[in-house]
Amino acid sequence: MAQLLFDITRLLDRGWQGRLPTGIDRVALEYLRHYGNQARALVRYRGRWLLPDGRDSRRLFEVLLAPDERFRAAVAWCMARAWCSVTPRPVAGAILVNAGHSGLEHTSYGHRTAKLRLRPVFVLHDLIPITHPEYCRPGEADRHRRRLTTMLSTAEGIVVNSSATLRELDACAPPSGRRSARCVVAPLGPARLPAPKATRPLPAPYFVMLGTIEPRKNHLMMLHVWRELALALGPATPRLVLIGQRGWECEQVVDLLERCEALRELVVEHPSCSDEDLATWLHHAQALLFPSFAEGFGMPLLEAYRLGLPVIASELAVFREIAADAPEYLDPLDGSGWKRAIREFARPDSGRRAAQVERIRSLSLPTWEQHFEKADALLASIAADA
Repeated sequence: MAQLLFDITRLLDRGWQGRLPTGIDRVALEYLRHYGNQARALVRYRGRWLLPDGRDSRRLFEVLLAPDERFRAAVAWCMARAWCSVTPRPVAGAILVNAGHSGLEHTSYGHRTAKLRLRPVFVLHDLIPITHPEYCRPGEADRHRRRLTTMLSTAEGIVVNSSATLRELDACAPPSGRRSARCVVAPLGPARLPAPKATRPLPAPYFVMLGTIEPRKNHLMMLHVWRELALALGPATPRLVLIGQRGWECEQVVDLLERCEALRELVVEHPSCSDEDLATWLHHAQALLFPSFAEGFGMPLLEAYRLGLPVIASELAVFREIAADAPEYLDPLDGSGWKRAIREFARPDSGRRAAQVERIRSLSLPTWEQHFEKADALLASIAADA
């Protein structure tokens, strides 16, 4: 196998800031867990590409996979050693894995990989900033186009998480830069959550929404649904649990959360949640609500199904691809339909909920083992061409 480098810049940066892992970060951590014992770290810092030695690479991988109070000290020590030493050049032909889109918006990324004669392999998570720019930060569409240009112009291999993402890649690739890299569709596995606690976190029935509060996730519609449920059901209204940090351009959602009296006792916000608490909230819920307008994959759906929790989801092609007919599908704009489904799933004798639980039992979900069988084969084919 060729020398394997793993770009951990994004993971180190977010860990240093104390930020919780996003879906992209969780995927990158799975790649680190799978390839860490055979890879060497690459860190981009202040214009330099640093290659910590084997011992420091392993230490950095360890603290990323199991962060504790020693995280900052370990990172500072390893990075100082790498900065002060003479950074060796990677072996020509080394395979560079970037699983988090990090740095690809800069043209220098492609130039540096070419200069060092590296063979990049990228994980493409989604094309949402290009296909749905209205749900992203201003300027993100242009940044993502530059990331895509870097991928298409430099990659030896691209791993995409679904056939839906591959179709969007083909549609978004410019005619002058159609992808020539080897491309493999490898669905993701669910997050590796610990066993849930047996005790319910809330005595009342509740539903969960999981993800950053941002326009694409459709929290605004769901909060309006909950206000209508409160008017109709009064004290019998189920609770809504929002697990995720407040994001961008969500002022109307924040206004409802902070100033709507009808929702004050009904909506529970958890911007920070341990994996054990997340598993517990999901395990005891009535259902996961997933009303997004667009998704690259939808890992929360798999996390819910791994715990046997029903899902009410938007009618998206990628959800159909990974979960077939198991979820309850609704149009993300059909507020009345969501309200009816929530009232039905809140009942202890809900037939629709019980039917989905049965469908989940017979559903074959994608696994990380299956994902890495395909990723391993891709890397092996690239290494064989040396």
